[in-house]
Parts: sequence; structure tokens; C-alpha cells
Amino acid sequence: MIKILLIEDEPGIQETIQIALEADGFSLSISSTGSEGLQMLTDEFSLILLDIGLPDQNGFEVLKSIRQKFQTPVIFLTARNSEIDKVLGLEIGADDYIVKPFSPRELLARIRAILRRTQNPLEMEQKLNQKIRISLEKKLIYFNGKSLNLSPYEYKTMELFFKWPGRIFTREEIMDNVWTEPEDSFDRAVDTVIKNIRARFKELDLHFDPIETRRGQGYGLKENI
Repeated sequence: MIKILLIEDEPGIQETIQIALEADGFSLSISSTGSEGLQMLTDEFSLILLDIGLPDQNGFEVLKSIRQKFQTPVIFLTARNSEIDKVLGLEIGADDYIVKPFSPRELLARIRAILRRTQNPLEMEQKLNQKIRISLEKKLIYFNGKSLNLSPYEYKTMELFFKWPGRIFTREEIMDNVWTEPEDSFDRAVDTVIKNIRARFKELDLHFDPIETRRGQGYGLKENI
């Protein structure tokens, strides 16, 4: 599981980020001060979310301390929107800069973009079993070594299922995690995506169905397939 360190002192923002990241399959550790965050930091973290306006020290100074020991990617979180602050942050080693208030969806997109650039490609490919694997870098699902011809929504649905095999997601949870356009979000669209995913697998193996359906509850990936 990908580990992220959040150094942020506002409880509301901490909670919002925690809900969004953990729902997307990340492991989040939280610090409310720069000094505590520096003590918590290890090589196990793949990315750092760093607030500039911390109570004990400036986020720019925290980043300078981070760069003395680690090259972990850093995204600045800040209420400041001036060009000079952005330039300074990037010049001293930040990888990106996001201005408050921001949507969880935007933050997740920024995180994924940086991880695609910085992670070892081998870490971006995972196997569910000998039959199914996913390439997070290429955004492809493979079945018995062959790539499935999935649409973006079909791929994102499988990516969501892949993170928690055996868990059943409601239609609302699938829409919240997968759909990008609100006007496209309705229950029948989820059913259609599931139907299409099943069809893609059956094109390669007529008797194979990895999707579990629970009437009145939702859909998920079978744990033992």
C-alpha cells in the first residue's frame, strides 16, 4: 500500500484528506507540526503533503530540512496564491503546489500524476492472482496476459475493486470514486459498466466472471477467483 505523510494543522482539512486518500487505497499518516512531521518521516513514504502555514515553523523551512535527507516528492498545500510563493516553493524542491480550498478529486489527480512520474514502474503493477493483473502506470487490466479493452470508466471501476478484493461497493460509492462528470452519474450507468466489464472477460474466457453482485447492495471483485 502506498504511504503518504500529511503535515497539516487544520483538523477539517486533515479529515477531508484522510477520507479521500483512504477511500482511494492510500495509507495516510498525519502530523500537525513541522517538527513532528520531520520526526515521522522515513523512506517508507512515497509522497508528502506539506502545509506552508504551520504553527511551529514555515513550510518552506520544513521542505529544506526534508531535502537534506530525503528526495520524497512533496506537494505544498497553502492558502497563498501569489506567484512568488509558488516559484519559491518549486525552486527549493517542491514537486507541486495546490491552493486552498481544493477539491479531494483535484488533490488525488495531482498525487497520481506525481506518483506516475516518480515511482518505479514495477511498483505500479500489481497482481490479483495468476490470471488478473493491473498496470497503474499504463492504466490497463490484463487477463491471462492479454489486455482487456476497457473504457476509462470500466478501468477505474476495476482499479477500485482491485484495491479491496471481496469488498462490496454500493452504486453510490462507485460513482463517487469513478465518475468525473456529475451529469453522467446515475445508477443505470454503473450497471452498464459492470455488464461491459463482464463482457470483456467473457470475450477471453466464456465461463470466467470476476465480479460479485449482491442484490440490493452493489458490486465487487470476488476474493477467490
